[in-house]
Amino acid sequence: MPLVSIRHRTTYRYRNPVAFGEHRVMYRPLESFDQRIVSTALEVGPEPAMLRHVQEASGATVAVVRFDERADRLSFESQVTLDHVPQTAFELEGAAAAIGVDAFAYDPEEAADLARAMVRQHADDGEVEAWARRFVRPVGRTRLSTVLSDMTHGIRGELTYGTRLDGAPQAPAETLAARTGSCRDFAVLMAEAVRSLGLAARFTSGYVYSGSPKAARTGGGHTHAWVRVYLPGCGWTDFDPTNGIVGGHDLVRVAEVVNPRAALPLHGAWSGLKSDFLGMDVEVDVKVCDAAQPAADLRVAHGR
Repeated sequence: MPLVSIRHRTTYRYRNPVAFGEHRVMYRPLESFDQRIVSTALEVGPEPAMLRHVQEASGATVAVVRFDERADRLSFESQVTLDHVPQTAFELEGAAAAIGVDAFAYDPEEAADLARAMVRQHADDGEVEAWARRFVRPVGRTRLSTVLSDMTHGIRGELTYGTRLDGAPQAPAETLAARTGSCRDFAVLMAEAVRSLGLAARFTSGYVYSGSPKAARTGGGHTHAWVRVYLPGCGWTDFDPTNGIVGGHDLVRVAEVVNPRAALPLHGAWSGLKSDFLGMDVEVDVKVCDAAQPAADLRVAHGR
């Protein structure tokens, strides 16, 4: 049961004091049987006029922050400690469901709840489904766990990862054509690929860490993206095509959404001259801690 400490800090810098509109902060991990928050703190500078938390339709917790003073610096720093007990890859062996030449079909009762996550979000000329079908046997049936594991490793092995911190994800067909993309590009590609096969998928945003010294992970130092797919008998299951992770170990979820635009870690507005903006700095540090260490010792205070 790893005890994980997450520090996420974003700082905006301005040449002159500017006014700030409402900001929405999505840094807090989701809570579930595999993610239990031990301690959490959010520090904001300058001092906000109002800070409240809301739960969005997706289930994610968002801090809504408003300001009444101008400043030349705006910062948000989250400190979270959580127990992480992820699903492991071997548990997927219990997923006996298989897919053939036709699209996969869920049980009707499950399908009603999964409907929105099954809808394709990007139009293309069939390239994505044709690519996805490479992982399904042309005759007979293929276990879903095999299809998804092979697809996860296929993206990691065939496409080149490139860091791209800003901008919306590429269209899946564009990622296939370019043979390169960021973690969110790979997540969108895999989500659309499995939807083309009739499966429900969610774009997932959060943090990645190295649970073992031998497991170097791509995507650390900032937020990370991967995909969750609903498997009968296993439920929502993590697949990280950037790192080739099957089962969710080393992955901490913050948001699970159909459309990536609903998973922005931080967004808001400011008023001033365009030339006032000097830049933005993001720091994400995720560590596995000694489970015997008191949770209070893991919370670091930062002055403003």
